[in-house]
Parts: sequence; C-alpha cells; structure tokens
Amino acid sequence: MVNYGHRLEFGTFITPTNQSPQTPVALAQLSEQLGFDVVTFQDHPYQPAFLDTWTLLTWVAAQTSRVRLSANVHSIPLRTPAVLARAAASLDLLSDGRAELGIGAGGFWDAIEAMGGRRLTPGESVQALSEAIDVIRALWDVDARGGARVGGDFYRLDGAKRGPAPKHPIPLWIGALKPRMLRLIGEKGDGWLPSLPYLEPGDLKRGNAIIDEAARETGRDPREIRRLLNIGGRFGASRTGFLQGTSQDWVDDLLPLVVEDGIGTFIVMGDDPRTMQQFAEEVIPALRAAVDDAVPAGSAGERIRPAAALAARREGIDYDGVPASLRDSAVEPGDPDYRTVRGGYLRGGSPGLVLRPSSTAEVVEALAYARRHPDLPLGIRSGGHGISGRSTNNGGMVIDVGRLDRIEVLDESQRLVRIGAGARWMDVATALAPHGWALSSGDYGGVGVGGLATAGGIGFLSRSHGLTIDHLRAVEVVLADGSVVRASETEHPDLFWAVRGAGGNFGIVTSFDFVVDEVGEVGWGQLTQVPENVADYLVGWGAAVEGAPRDFTSFLIMGPPRNGQPAIAQTYSVVESSDPDVVVARLQEIASIAPLYDQEVTIRPYASIMQNAAGPAHVSTGEPLAHSGLIEHITPEFAAAVAAALSSGAIHFFQIRAVGGAVSDVPADATAYAHRSANFSVSAMGAHVQRLAEAWATLQPFFSGLYISFETDQSAEVLAAAFPPATLERLGELKDRYDPDNVFRHNFNVAPTTATAAVAT
Repeated sequence: MVNYGHRLEFGTFITPTNQSPQTPVALAQLSEQLGFDVVTFQDHPYQPAFLDTWTLLTWVAAQTSRVRLSANVHSIPLRTPAVLARAAASLDLLSDGRAELGIGAGGFWDAIEAMGGRRLTPGESVQALSEAIDVIRALWDVDARGGARVGGDFYRLDGAKRGPAPKHPIPLWIGALKPRMLRLIGEKGDGWLPSLPYLEPGDLKRGNAIIDEAARETGRDPREIRRLLNIGGRFGASRTGFLQGTSQDWVDDLLPLVVEDGIGTFIVMGDDPRTMQQFAEEVIPALRAAVDDAVPAGSAGERIRPAAALAARREGIDYDGVPASLRDSAVEPGDPDYRTVRGGYLRGGSPGLVLRPSSTAEVVEALAYARRHPDLPLGIRSGGHGISGRSTNNGGMVIDVGRLDRIEVLDESQRLVRIGAGARWMDVATALAPHGWALSSGDYGGVGVGGLATAGGIGFLSRSHGLTIDHLRAVEVVLADGSVVRASETEHPDLFWAVRGAGGNFGIVTSFDFVVDEVGEVGWGQLTQVPENVADYLVGWGAAVEGAPRDFTSFLIMGPPRNGQPAIAQTYSVVESSDPDVVVARLQEIASIAPLYDQEVTIRPYASIMQNAAGPAHVSTGEPLAHSGLIEHITPEFAAAVAAALSSGAIHFFQIRAVGGAVSDVPADATAYAHRSANFSVSAMGAHVQRLAEAWATLQPFFSGLYISFETDQSAEVLAAAFPPATLERLGELKDRYDPDNVFRHNFNVAPTTATAAVAT
C-alpha cells in the first residue's frame, strides 16, 4: 500500500472553447456548486478554437467564490516563468488564495515552433523547467534580501524585484511522465499531474518510486508531493471497462488508485454536466467513505510538514503534542504562514509556535498545552497591533485569538452587543453602523478588540462617551487554571474590576459584552499646521481641547524638525455633531492657533473614520521603543519641555490624545484604569534606548500616571506609575487568587505577591 496521507480532493478538467465562451465559465460555476475542490483548463495558446487560459482563469475567478483554479497545464516554452509567477500571484491575491499552478516542459512541438518556440531535447526540457521553477519561487520569496537572482541557460534573473507574494503558498503541479522529469518533481515539485489515458499499467507505481527516491535524496519527505490524476470515463447501467459502468464501478476502480498508488486528487476530464453531477453526487461520497475505511488518515488526510519545515522547529517545544483540534491551524517557524504571524504591526518576533484557536474550548486546550512549557514565554494576541504587550516573543509560544471575531447583537433595545476578542475595531464599527451605534475604540481600525478592551481604550469619542472599558458589562475569561468564567458586576466582580485596565494579567478574554452608544454622523477634521513656536502651539491646542464641549475630541501628532524645516503638527478631531456650523466652530479653535497648510473637514459616519487599515496586516521586524504619560493640563512649562525634547531628535513620533470629559466621570477606583483626572495621554517613540530615555526624563516630572498600551518599559518603577498604590496592591491580591503561578507574565505584568510566583522570571 502506498498512501501519502493527503486529503482526498476532486476537480474538473474543462475545455476552454471559444465557440461558446460562456460554456467553460458555466461549467466552472457548476463545478463549484457540485462541491468540486478545483477547476482546471487546458492551456494550448496555439489553438485558435480556445480562449486564452489566463484570461479565462481570471474571469472565472471573478465568477466563483470557493473553488480553486489552475491550468492543466501551462507550457513553459510559451509562458515566460517570470511573467507566469507574477500572473499567478496576482490571481491568487485577487481570488483570495484560490490559484494553483500546473506547469509542464511543453508538448506539441510543431505548434510551439510555429509560434516561435525552439524544440528542446529531453535533457534541455528538464533543465529549462528546473530553471523556470527557480525563477517562479525566487520572485515569490519576498522575504529574501536583495533582488532575485537565478543563473540559468534558458531562464535567468539578475537582481529582479521580488513579488508580489501570493495569498497562499501556490503549489507547483508538474505534468510529466519521463524519468528525468519525474526526478525533477521529487526534487522541486509540489505535485505530479499525469493523465490516465496516457499511462501504461504500472506507470503510477514506477513514477511514484522515482519521485520518492529523488525526494529522499534531496532531503525531502515524499509526502510533500501530492499525486494528482486526470481521469475520464463514461457512466452506464453495467460495467464495460475501466471507469465504464455504474457509480459503484467507478468507486471500485478508483479506490486502488488511492490505496495502492497514493492518488490524492482525481480530476474528471470532459465537459458533460451530467457526468460531473453524477460523479459529485454518487462517486465522491462513496469513494470518501471507502477511503476512510481503507487508509489510516482516511479521506480527510493529515497535515504534512516538509522536511525543511521540521528542521526549523525550536528546541523545548513538544510539537507532536499539539492538541488535535489546533494542529491544522498551528503555525511553526518553517510553515509558509509564519511570515505573517511571527510578529505584529509594530513588534517583530520569532516565536517557536503560534496557536490559533477558533473557539473558547480551543483556547482552553491551547492554554493547557502552553502550560506544559512553563519556561517558555507566552504571548496572547488579538490584533497584533500592541506596543507594550508581548503579543509575540522569541522562541516561545503565541496564542492568537484572531479567529474569535464574531460580532452579534444580544439585545437591540438595550444596545447590548457581544464582540469576540479577535475582531478588529474597523469591523466592529462597520457592524454597529447600520443600527446607528458606535463604540469609542482607539484611532486605528486594525487594532484587535482584546488588547484595547482590557487596557482602557482611548479613542475619538472618549470625551463624549468615555473609555472603551467604560462600556463593558461582562467578559468571558479563560483563567490560568483552564477554567472558563463570566465576569461582571455580579459575577466575579473583583475579576471584572481588574480586567478593565489590567486584563492581560488575569486570563485570556474570549468575548466582551458592551453597551454601545447611539452615534449619528460626526464631523471629522484633519488639520496640518506649521507652528512658529512649538510650545505656544501645544499650549493653545491643549486650552482649545479643555475649553471645548464634550462633543469634541482631538488627537495631536508631531515629529521633530527635520533638515532645517520647522516641526509639523497634525491634528485629527471628531465633533459629535452633523451640524456644519458646530463642526467648523469647534475646529476653528485649533485652526486659528497656527498657519494652516492642509485640511480635510467632512461630515461622515464614525465607521468610515475607522476604515483606515485596509489590506493585510503589516508585520514588523523591529522592536518598538515607546513611553507613555498622563497629564492634567498642558502647561507652558510642559510645552517648553516637549519642544526641547522634539528638537533633540530623540523622539521620532510624538502624540497627545485628549481624554477628560466623560472619562473623568467614572470614579478612580471603579476600574483598574485609575487615572481618571487626566485630560491628556502623551506618548513618544524613538529608535535609541538611551537617547529616548534621556528625552523622556525631561517630561517625566509633569506626569501623574501612564497608559499601559503605549509603554514598552516594564520595570517596577513604570508599573508603579501605571497603577496607584491602592490599585496595585489590589491587583497583586487578585493575581494571587487568579494566577498565582504568573502564567500571564509576558506583558505589563503585575506579579503575584506569594512565594508560588517562582516562575515570574
């Protein structure tokens, strides 16, 4: 028996006829409706009766939503590999990861020569295809440094720009039969794609043996290579030959190909809708059931990591012990997805394992597994945008709750909503908008709910509606011991108090129940000004904010003066009013402080303001340095210190966010976020530890606390600044109760006070 453990898949092989251009499109759509996994098309550009296959693939991608798409196969002599690589990656991005790539060395040489191609010897064909594969992979490898370089006789790259990267790792399926080509598949391919009509008895076994031997010789696991097979036949009332008979006859004929020859994908050739339908409805389910009984992994298969990926595993992690429910979604350093999950928006990293649970039960399993590795750092991630928290690490584990992103209305009359910890705030704003609701939630839509809603949540509606945590009514939390509890004012109220401001210390919050606000269209103003005097500008801006009604919230961003040019001030302000006169009046208070170089003032839904994180999440490679402080007023003395600190060049990003207003209405001891009297939250980022520290030290005397989301220093002194003594003492007592082993220590950590916290290092 030869079975490679692949998931059993099925596809169709459709003729790209131009006689009726919509026919292949309709057949592709039918394939999707019937549940096929992949749709493939011939690619013979010298055939005047055929549509161009790349054009057809693109059109079909737009007309379908699930099925994967590929040529069967592209002739490399007629498809320049560099162009093919970028076309495939583009189609993959546009189709949300549904492009596959079938390639071959070329056949029908008379036609190829007629189109300007050169007839190649068998040896040249192997070399040309090998070089083409190198070119394709080099252009997709956007993480490699420098331009792509491939030295070849047929195809070469001399420092070509890489990219775009595909949405998913596009497999290279190679159509070939000759021994040297089969060896190439074993060395470099991801799949073998022969056609049954061209095979002699025993060819599959012989081909598999050659591929497997070549794979092992190059350090690969033969299971990395999927075995596909184009098949054709006819359904009938009784058997008349191989794949000529009833549906059960087809099952009986195909089962040995799976069990004995390792075929993982059957692609049905032909354009007959009735054959497609009968195969989908009668053969596929029966064959899956038969395979379930015949091979250990069944028709579902098993996840197969390449040998190179296994070699990238880190010491000290029991990879084989990952719970079954998390195995398929877990990401290791050698996996293709690793580049997108290794770090966050501002912080790079290289964790040894990223677990991605999709339910609370799986979070419990992930945490139990992580606790079996007590000496490794553990990061908890929602959106991955955090500055202060350790949502990534080096060599440890990350539990990424990004898949817990459900947003649902629990009680419309009470405006009560439940939001998963992995949802992004831009998606929350979009979901609430049709109801005329909003929830103050920072200033960037790509931030995850979990991190912000356990730290505080200073946003564009803070002065009118308070912090994000002020709208919390309950949370579901997975505690360090694996128990799942609901915390609210009446259930575990002490835990509920702690979660609102220091939640990262006490568990993994999986969902939040919020009461949201009725918010209509708002005024949105972006003003760019060049202050003649930075200190005077800061004082004027602070006074304008403090003196404004609560319907006005403004954020200020500045950088250092550069190349002899003055510092530039940018303000982002929300006026909770749709009256143009009110909006202009509020913004005029700031616009009049300094010359105005640019402006954008609109009346728009709050949700549109939060749509500022389009595209895939950015993954950083650095380590942010940031400091945070809370201040009552922007005094002339503080403003002068800021101006001097900016002039030093140590600070490359400086921000002040308005707080006050409704935030100050909440008693200081009502939540773990205790500095309720502050009117402003100040943060600064830099690139040099010592220089930033020296500049920040000049501002430190003015602060009366700090906001943990913007602080990377996690020393005891900074912890004391974040939480007043009574708050910190209470948090320590609760840490003793809920996390005495300090499992959740790799963040802005409140350590237990008991002796059991020996693992707190």
